[in-house]
Amino acid sequence: MAEVADPLQPQLLNESPVALHLEEWREFQLVERTSITHNVVKFRFSLQSPDTVLGLPIGQHVILQGRDESGVEFTRKYTPTTLDSDVGSVDIVIKIYPTGAMSQYVNKLEVGNFISMRGPKGKFKYRPNMCRTMGMIAGGTGVTPMFQVARAILENPSDRTKISLIFANVTADDILLKDELEALQKSAPDRLSIYYVLNEPPEGWTGGVGFVTRDMIKAHLPAPAADVMVVRSGPSAMNKAMAATLEEMGYASDSLFKF
Repeated sequence: MAEVADPLQPQLLNESPVALHLEEWREFQLVERTSITHNVVKFRFSLQSPDTVLGLPIGQHVILQGRDESGVEFTRKYTPTTLDSDVGSVDIVIKIYPTGAMSQYVNKLEVGNFISMRGPKGKFKYRPNMCRTMGMIAGGTGVTPMFQVARAILENPSDRTKISLIFANVTADDILLKDELEALQKSAPDRLSIYYVLNEPPEGWTGGVGFVTRDMIKAHLPAPAADVMVVRSGPSAMNKAMAATLEEMGYASDSLFKF
């Protein structure tokens, strides 16, 4: 089900000016930064003009470029939480790691500074009604592509896909985009379900506890079928474990996708 996307899909660009280039690094100015949790920040970068779109197919990534103190370049890919319907700017949610080269680099940017970006990068290709139901398993910041895809599905009046999301975190304070996810759910309660899983739940927690299990998947995701797709994104160990579990449960390999 995962296909290589055309980076210049006209239906996504709507004939608006496009900010991204597949091979060429372009500069984007930081215009706003918002703390989401104790170690997660949303960075908003302006595009070249108010009517410019990023030019990123849904579910794909941008590549950011940074430099260390000696001038050595490094890169990392991120999935914006905005869509091409959000003209003029792009939002990227980043978890700040103490030893993460890129997250530390971006976190040191001040409003008015610039960063180099190019794209798109990725093989996911969204099509309206590409499946009857899409299951999603996300861990931590792995929710960003899930949010983008879910938003695209639910905001497209011609798409009737249903979505079931299992979202795993360490603590309740680590749950990213919770307000945004629940606003989406409120807008389409019959089409989006969310099941939260915490390693360290607070007292009175009614969601899942520990790691995502086979029983959780069976209870909260669609059963294997020809018109079902399951996508996942999170830490590498989680992705590997979920791939093995899903295949053991009978999901066809071509119905699975890792962001």
